[in-house]
Amino acid sequence: MKKPLVAVVGKPNVGKSTFFNKVCGSRISIVSDMPGVTRDRIYADAEWLGRKFTLVDTGGIQLKSDDVMFRHIKEQAEIALELCDVILFFCDYKGGLTSEDYDIAALLRKTNKPVLLVVNKVDNYSEADLTDFYGLGYGDFFPIAAEQKQGVGDLLDEVIAHFPDDDGGEEYADAIKIAVVGKPNAGKSSLVNRILGYDRVIVSDIAGTTRDAIDTPFEYDGKQYVIIDTAGMRKKRAIASDSVESYSVMRSLNAVRRSDVCLIVMDANEGLSEQDVKIAGFIHEEGKPSVVVINKWDLIEKDTHTVEHFRKKLSCDLAFMDYFRSITVSALTGQRVNKLMDEVDYVYAKSSFRCSTGVLNDVVSDAIRAVEPPALKGRRAKIKYATQPSAQPPTFVFFTNDAALVHFSYRRYLENYLRRAFGLDGTPIKLIFRDGSERDE
Repeated sequence: MKKPLVAVVGKPNVGKSTFFNKVCGSRISIVSDMPGVTRDRIYADAEWLGRKFTLVDTGGIQLKSDDVMFRHIKEQAEIALELCDVILFFCDYKGGLTSEDYDIAALLRKTNKPVLLVVNKVDNYSEADLTDFYGLGYGDFFPIAAEQKQGVGDLLDEVIAHFPDDDGGEEYADAIKIAVVGKPNAGKSSLVNRILGYDRVIVSDIAGTTRDAIDTPFEYDGKQYVIIDTAGMRKKRAIASDSVESYSVMRSLNAVRRSDVCLIVMDANEGLSEQDVKIAGFIHEEGKPSVVVINKWDLIEKDTHTVEHFRKKLSCDLAFMDYFRSITVSALTGQRVNKLMDEVDYVYAKSSFRCSTGVLNDVVSDAIRAVEPPALKGRRAKIKYATQPSAQPPTFVFFTNDAALVHFSYRRYLENYLRRAFGLDGTPIKLIFRDGSERDE
């Protein structure tokens, strides 16, 4: 059984994201004075008095706006309202009631869901005149100051009172986390929606539409996953250091760090850019398995050698991570998207590889017999023992007489030998050389 879902809705700039971050205990949603910063639905798990639930932050609703983006935001908020169990309707005490508040109140009455009216930014309750808010027709309401967490406890007490008796367990605790990364307008959100089978995130030709890293749990072929759509990462010099976009990129990088698999989405029309290579380099340094997804393949004029030429170019540009796997897809038509999940499972399994100490040392002995470590200043490295302490990525530790004697070229040779011996394509592997022996450790 799924955990209860609580939707936070209201017009722009009423403090929804501030409340969301305070309850969830971290800066998950971007907070800014600029209207329309939160655009998609942002999910996070929360807990109050032992009751676990999922909180969803929505974009500010502007029902009468003709702006295309605000229409998208309204659609995303309506999906949240349809899926949720409890609705928190946020208003702004300092800004006062507006016609937008009355319009949203009318919209929420049609949902037939429990609606709790929340009047935010009430810093001094004893001096506040809140009588106007009774005019929304919801009776009693909850005055809070989300920034200072005043009144939040009383609100959450009422929220959990509307939950069913059995709120379920950790449904997606062991799910594989997939981060979808790349430049703006590479088709990341379209790909996410195609994998999920519905419009989970906003898709637009406007670069920078996705600003938060958005987690969505789903099930595919009987397995559980969480897919993370991230903001497009432009070159650092193109982003103001204090802009909303800079925070979005930081969240995208954090999404890579907490993922199990990364999909590097590139536009087939543009080819692999310098920025794509930098993104791949970050993923490589973080030790994450990855698949290069060549999107918009339906728009490419093809002959019998087109795929081969693309892959040769990729191999040249991504020489530092020659273990990568790639696939051509079209998020628009769905071409080969079903094969993409097979690739995700494949590289995740390779990243999770573990080897017994005995088998590992047999393979290392074979590698040394085939090619001995080169001598350095008259001395030769001796590898005494090897072990694998961890996976994700597979990490191998070699105990030597002197780690400084192991030349870079020989380290590379051992990495390639282990990769071939164990079939570790699709994932980085990590080699660590130490002085001493197993007994010393």
